[in-house]
Amino acid sequence: MGMGESAGHVGGDVDGRGWAATRAWVEKGLLESERIEDVARLRGGWTSEMRRLDISGPGGQRSVALRSFVKPFFVQHAEGLLTREACVLHQLGDTDVPAATLIDVDAAAEYCNYPSLLMSLLPGSVRLTDQETDRRVDLLARQLVRIHRVQVTAETRPRTYQAWTTPERVSPPGATERSELWQRAVDVIRREPPDYLPCFLHRDFHPGNVLFEGTGGDLWISGVVDWVEMETSWGPADLDVAHCSTALALLHGVPAGMSLADRYVAAGGALAEGQAAHLYWRLLDALAFAPDAEKVAVPWRELGRADLTPTVLTNRLENYIQALFDRYA
Repeated sequence: MGMGESAGHVGGDVDGRGWAATRAWVEKGLLESERIEDVARLRGGWTSEMRRLDISGPGGQRSVALRSFVKPFFVQHAEGLLTREACVLHQLGDTDVPAATLIDVDAAAEYCNYPSLLMSLLPGSVRLTDQETDRRVDLLARQLVRIHRVQVTAETRPRTYQAWTTPERVSPPGATERSELWQRAVDVIRREPPDYLPCFLHRDFHPGNVLFEGTGGDLWISGVVDWVEMETSWGPADLDVAHCSTALALLHGVPAGMSLADRYVAAGGALAEGQAAHLYWRLLDALAFAPDAEKVAVPWRELGRADLTPTVLTNRLENYIQALFDRYA
């Protein structure tokens, strides 16, 4: 795994929290004569803290990635989350999905200062600028098709998806002048979920969780990360497409968000056949971002998108919801 963007050197300590036990746990698994040379925090994480560990030894230098849950809520649930992530990374090792290789996990913090997972560091970086958006959207669509084709058994199948909002939990922007639009959208998700053919889902697939290398015609996806953030699931492909589409609309504007589904189908993916079903899944995801998508904007701003103010995000979210009705209603 690798976020590709360093927030700075933190040396032997980690943000003042102390990490002697975690360091000892990592070093116990190193090759003979290897040592941790440097530590750098990686930008972009929301539920966990990510760090790059630079390791040196007789065989040369290498780097690995360390995920640690430090927020109380996620520490409380870390054992289940990290255990599932470890299982998913192991499962993806035999596929063409560019995921990290699991090295070790201490999900219950038996040895570490905080619940932690150690994995390989993937090459590449997160690309959130408006440059080369069209090319990146194409690559995202193709990558999603490959993820949804991952085969599972009854034993390895992840849990059934969970919706991230309900009609009662939707919170429209306080200053909105389009209350009728929000009510109309909420009414759509009051219906029973449409029938679907289930598949393997990343469930939090968006540009902030994808690493790229190269430029222009040589641009390619070098890694897909965060297989724990919102939990890998079993459900309709529409949900992954919907989530990435909402993120693209917020990052780059409504046209980018509206184009992903078409590109996904063109790449060989299959989505809900009926317009009403498609609208349901897209709105189920979009409404979970209300009122202003501030949750996703915080790490995006850390990665350089200071232009994504609450006002910009609110306007884009409302315009995206309207575009969904214009096309699918």
